[in-house]
Amino acid sequence: MAVGGPSTLALRALGLGDLLVAVPALRGLRSARPGSRLVLAAPAALAPLAALTGAVDEVVPTAGPHVPPPVDARPALAVNLHGRGPQSHRVLLALRPAELWAYTHPAVPEVDGPEWTEGGHEAARWCRLLAAYGVAADPADLDLAVPSRPSPAPGAVVVHPGAAYGSRRWPADRYARVAAALRRAGHRVVVTGGGDERPLAVSVAARAGLDPDAVLAGRTDLAGLAGVVAGARLVVCGDTGVGHLATAYRTPSVLLFGPSPPERWGPPPDRAEHVVLWRATGPGEPFADRPGPALLALRPADVLAAAAALLEREPQGVPCRSSAARADARTPSASIETERRPPGAAAAS
Repeated sequence: MAVGGPSTLALRALGLGDLLVAVPALRGLRSARPGSRLVLAAPAALAPLAALTGAVDEVVPTAGPHVPPPVDARPALAVNLHGRGPQSHRVLLALRPAELWAYTHPAVPEVDGPEWTEGGHEAARWCRLLAAYGVAADPADLDLAVPSRPSPAPGAVVVHPGAAYGSRRWPADRYARVAAALRRAGHRVVVTGGGDERPLAVSVAARAGLDPDAVLAGRTDLAGLAGVVAGARLVVCGDTGVGHLATAYRTPSVLLFGPSPPERWGPPPDRAEHVVLWRATGPGEPFADRPGPALLALRPADVLAAAAALLEREPQGVPCRSSAARADARTPSASIETERRPPGAAAAS
């Protein structure tokens, strides 16, 4: 797809969670440049979610993080929200923008931006980049508009066992024990995931004694998944894009972190509707095939205790929502039986 006319082109050619933590920066760009068309270079599948930010005019699909997006007009401004460089810097420089905002990198001396620093929250990182160019952005401005399509499971407890990497995937049998306990407590439980995660979701549902109809994995697109999360009573998941959706909709959530710390990717710490479970055990490998000690240290009993505390805040069947949710969006709990068991990223370039 071609981009015509003066525009701001932002590169964020990553996944769902990566897009959602960049929403504050995208809104900052929109506010600072109201007369400029804001185009996001990102995977095509993310276009429905980008539209819900209220900041993006168009998504130009990317063929990969190091392939220039298909534009035929020179952007007035290119903004690297993808990584520290140098590859992503060169991708944007190949478009010959009139101006490029990015973190400095010694391999690309023509980019004169602020210094990249390790640590800190990912949302704050990109707001900090914009601040160096005089643009204000609020790292907590993470809310999304609710999709117009209604949820197929309003008021349900969402269990999302998948993750992009095995290192962030809590064991399926533990998710099943949590789902089974929530089912026995009288809650409607659904299991979500992408099409490639359907076998995992089916396995978790079967072990938990859920009906096959409770498996929504592979039956919703991203906008549909967003609707499910927006209408849920509770979300239980790992450090995944679905966790970021729960943050965006202020849906109560129990978030299982490891190996990456919540200080980098978790919800704002002042939001009481999200409970982060994290057992710091030292550095872990975020792209490993198997979960590490930090994630494995979390027990089903820990998750169920956190879930019970959140579910007690609202009557059965009524999704919890913060009154601070975006105004421009378009559109007594049963006790939980627990089982007593023994305890048993590199920056993008």
